[in-house]
Amino acid sequence: MEVFVARQPIFNQLEETVAYELLYRHNEENKFSPMVDGDEATIDVIVNSFINIGIETLSYSKPCFINFTENLLKNDVPSYFLPQNIVVEVLESVSLTEEIIKYIQTLNERGFKVALDDFVLDSKDYKSILPFVDILKVDFLHTSKEMRTAIERTAKKYNISLLAEKVETREDYEEAKRLGYTYFQGYFFCKPTVISSHEVPSYLHSYIKIIELLSVEEPNIDVLTEYIKQDISLSHKLLKIANTRTLRPRQKIKSIRQAIMFIGFKELMKWVYILAIRENKPWGAKQNEELIKLCLVRGQMCELITQKYEKHHLRLSSFMTGMLSLMDTLLGLPMERILLDLPLDDEICAALKGKENELSLLLSITIAMERADWSTVSRLANVLQINEDCLPILFRQAYAWAEEVFMTTKPYASSM
Repeated sequence: MEVFVARQPIFNQLEETVAYELLYRHNEENKFSPMVDGDEATIDVIVNSFINIGIETLSYSKPCFINFTENLLKNDVPSYFLPQNIVVEVLESVSLTEEIIKYIQTLNERGFKVALDDFVLDSKDYKSILPFVDILKVDFLHTSKEMRTAIERTAKKYNISLLAEKVETREDYEEAKRLGYTYFQGYFFCKPTVISSHEVPSYLHSYIKIIELLSVEEPNIDVLTEYIKQDISLSHKLLKIANTRTLRPRQKIKSIRQAIMFIGFKELMKWVYILAIRENKPWGAKQNEELIKLCLVRGQMCELITQKYEKHHLRLSSFMTGMLSLMDTLLGLPMERILLDLPLDDEICAALKGKENELSLLLSITIAMERADWSTVSRLANVLQINEDCLPILFRQAYAWAEEVFMTTKPYASSM
């Protein structure tokens, strides 16, 4: 029985990742479907993901918002967790009976944080539960301004934090901040948005030169070695990468030339892109840690699909497409401007500019996976002629790989 967990980060006012919401999907026939029993989905994720994977691995030790149905609350399922590991998210479908309100009070007394999902002021019973609630989640996309204003007043009265979900644009985000929301969640944080910058950082040009040296049919390892050796920081990073447990060499790597030979030209090009993204000096917000991981996941997921379905002609270019899909967000520049300075294949450039081709379809199905948009996943799987059943497994593999790469390179990112 297949279980898939989609994580969506939750940010604070400093755009730091402070938690994750786990989105649950389950189908006994191993098919994607939004029509799934809530009790069964949550229990499956608890058993298969939290026990087998471990909550620290799943959420990097940050708390997880978990949806709980009325039945699961009545059966005290939140007690399976430590209070610091989860936020008990009470679904809007839960009837606020005297039994449920008393149980929420008990959770509050045990030290659990409680959030009300899709909160609206349409129930006579909400006043009884609010003294025991920590967070009100407000659908910022579909809740009227009048209702939001009423909710905001109520939250202030009861000293409850507000979480704006379905934040789609920077304008939404800035408005929510202005109105006093503490937490934020939505596609805005995963979509490209120009922040601020006027030129490609100078260090990136050094990496571009290495990419150019690697892009020829037969790269000259001697020229490449000498160029890399001129950058002490880069040399140190490549030696560390070659010795990482991801690659598992039989013996320790002791020279730049040996590192290049061990990693290989194609893999080296991937790592150069990774390091270029990791070392963007102007970054300030820790939101970028999540975006970096997302870049890695997208690149690896695209490549894993090409490997699984023997689309070998797309392997390297698929990784680069996924890897660079958020470069405009990370550098604060329009994608068209960034692509002028990168020696990329025309098909990669076309995909990154939003033109449909095989690479853009791979990127689109990867983005649909991270958003748990199953109808789009199914549609694109048919277009790409791939079996959607294996995609959750590949996605988890991509996440595991991205986390190890992120931790390998993190000590050398001075802005983190």
